[in-house]
Amino acid sequence: MDFDPLPDKPAPDNPSGKLVLLRHGETEWSRAGKHTGLTDVPLTPHGEELARNAGPLLSGYDFVLELCSPLERARRTAELAGLHPEIDPLLVEWDYGGYEGRTTKEIRKELGYNWTPFTHGVIRGENSPGETVEEVAGRASRVLTRVLPAMAEGDVAIVAHGHLLRILTSVFLRMAPRFGAALTLDAGSISVLAFYREEPAILTWNHGPGLPLKPSES
Repeated sequence: MDFDPLPDKPAPDNPSGKLVLLRHGETEWSRAGKHTGLTDVPLTPHGEELARNAGPLLSGYDFVLELCSPLERARRTAELAGLHPEIDPLLVEWDYGGYEGRTTKEIRKELGYNWTPFTHGVIRGENSPGETVEEVAGRASRVLTRVLPAMAEGDVAIVAHGHLLRILTSVFLRMAPRFGAALTLDAGSISVLAFYREEPAILTWNHGPGLPLKPSES
């Protein structure tokens, strides 16, 4: 295992704060189902609308820490949602290597089987080596070691990407990183994690601002 899971015990003082996850709004690539890792693709007008409409859903929280991926689609989502986060490079999306910009359908046709990144991984690309799911989980674990103490003081917001947030949630729940394959996360959606009776739990998952949206790959 290439990452250090969170300890199998409550976080310090069993923090009462909530961890609010906001996936960035729609991009042209996400709308087309293309795997969008480190490519800096901007939001579509619909993506910006999703981000604005996410803002009111965040208004009831008392954020003591706000973190965001450095990629433009996440930063713009945070801005439009009314957040003022600190940039954390660990929150970038999965490096898909040679599968960057390609759809699941295209990859499966080439390989001849029902490929998924969680089960089969990615290949090295010309410009990036790609990451294993365990490497992404390692980054997520490092983020959570900072987030959990802050949750003892109040709520925490993270604005990032579909696969990264699904894996981060798996680590938070003390599950294997590949558990993220069982979680869906639409563009512009909000999810809430917390401790319930001393155990990490999902309070709300994939809650959107009520606009029509086609699910996408990343």
